[in-house]
Amino acid sequence: MQVIKDSIRAKALELGFDAIGFAPATGQWGDGLRAYVAEGRHGEMGWMAETMERREAPQGLWPEVRSVIVLGSNYGPHGDPLAINARPDRGAISVYARNKDYHDLVKKRLKALARWMVETLGGDLKVFVDTAPVMEKPLAGQSGLGWQGRHSNVVSRRFGSWLFLGEVYTTLDLPPDPPEPNHCGQCIACQNACPTGAIEGFGRVEPRRCISYLTIEHKGPIPDELRPLMGNRIYGCDDCLAVCPWNKFAQATTEPDFLPRVELTAPRLADLAQLDDAGFREVFAGSPVKRIGRSRFVRNVLIAMGNSNEPALAAAARPLLADPDPVIQDAAAWALARLTT
Repeated sequence: MQVIKDSIRAKALELGFDAIGFAPATGQWGDGLRAYVAEGRHGEMGWMAETMERREAPQGLWPEVRSVIVLGSNYGPHGDPLAINARPDRGAISVYARNKDYHDLVKKRLKALARWMVETLGGDLKVFVDTAPVMEKPLAGQSGLGWQGRHSNVVSRRFGSWLFLGEVYTTLDLPPDPPEPNHCGQCIACQNACPTGAIEGFGRVEPRRCISYLTIEHKGPIPDELRPLMGNRIYGCDDCLAVCPWNKFAQATTEPDFLPRVELTAPRLADLAQLDDAGFREVFAGSPVKRIGRSRFVRNVLIAMGNSNEPALAAAARPLLADPDPVIQDAAAWALARLTT
């Protein structure tokens, strides 16, 4: 079986994946998931409750699975991903969303690996990116790809915090790789860096305070007490990832689809506030940003404007008081109150 694993590993690297590990299909996460949902910590992410039974174990999603192959794709940034936070008239977009939607490339490579495996090794399989009810972070830990850090995300000794994950569920019975021990130690850098205090303990994140959740998943007005803490972050937040000391071993990505588009590295808030539906779709075509829609995005932009301490931005915010969307109206009024007093 080691020869088979070696051949799969070689093919995955040939296809462009940067890391690969093999996990058993025996993980059980039901107790933790049920407690998480019972506490309401999933917020508006209703899909977590709806898919809980399929998510709590690999066999819950596919009873025939015998092994899970976890693949990692490096999207390490060039330069300091937090430098944009010091430019209050510009919007900070999370590193992973500054170019094309990673789901497309990762899924394409997973399918290519799957075709090769079926043709070469036989068996049956299914491939998943993070849109499926798969506990990919615990599986990554079991596969030896990395470990779940204090911020709950996967940390790799080779790539730091910057890995996209994908999975191959297979009926082949492959021996698992040894799991990666946790190497966080007593470090609390990510917890200290969180702008809203969303990291409450080791691996325990309160999504309803997390800027990534608030800017992407949350649909209505953002709670008033959290708005001033968001700074200029308009899509996602990289703070807890970027400060991880293991990033000293990270490598900048060379994948063209993951390299940032120049216009998304430091976009002007005043320009983004003027986007109508058609303009928003055009600017973010092929980008993961597109999926949140104009309403949530412009809401985020207005909050960043209100945090900018740049009175000149009031001129761009004022027309949005008359926007048809009440969520945008609310954010515009909040921004103007901050910019004009």
